[in-house]
Amino acid sequence: MGHVQWARDLARTLLEEPLPRRWAHTQGVAEQAASLADVLGEDDTDMVTASAWLHDIGYSPALAVTGLHPLDGARYLREVLYADERLCCLVAHHSGALVEAEERGLREDLAGEFGLPPEPLLDALTYSDMTTSPDGGRLTVERRLSEILERYSPEDLVHRAITRSSPALTAAVRNVEERIAKLG
Repeated sequence: MGHVQWARDLARTLLEEPLPRRWAHTQGVAEQAASLADVLGEDDTDMVTASAWLHDIGYSPALAVTGLHPLDGARYLREVLYADERLCCLVAHHSGALVEAEERGLREDLAGEFGLPPEPLLDALTYSDMTTSPDGGRLTVERRLSEILERYSPEDLVHRAITRSSPALTAAVRNVEERIAKLG
């Protein structure tokens, strides 16, 4: 549980004041991740929940360097805080980050610096992010993807990246939903 408290405190410091809506989203993502305990088991739930708290810290004005928030956040965690490597990789690769990295010309940087985390953990983090609204509420993956696309014009690289990664994001959510259904 040490990772979770530390991650929550760090995220609060970096997001709460400068980016209150992002902070609300982050709280919702972490709550969703913590709800997966029956699916993930205790250790993996702690790791996914900690990564949920930290997944968007790269948006913080104090950390934003490249414009690719997963890379900026993961670099900060690794290079400044010497965080657990699995945690860094989850933050680096969350929610289709490789596709956005490619759109930004940073795919080699992201892929070269951070290995892919175990798929069940990455799916759980993606599920948590892609079923949480910008204000921290619950929604379907379809509505979340639609909401993101509505915020960006079709010419914007985020719009292109989400359009390209939508099948993989939806599949990750479905993988977790299937695991939840098997338990119920």
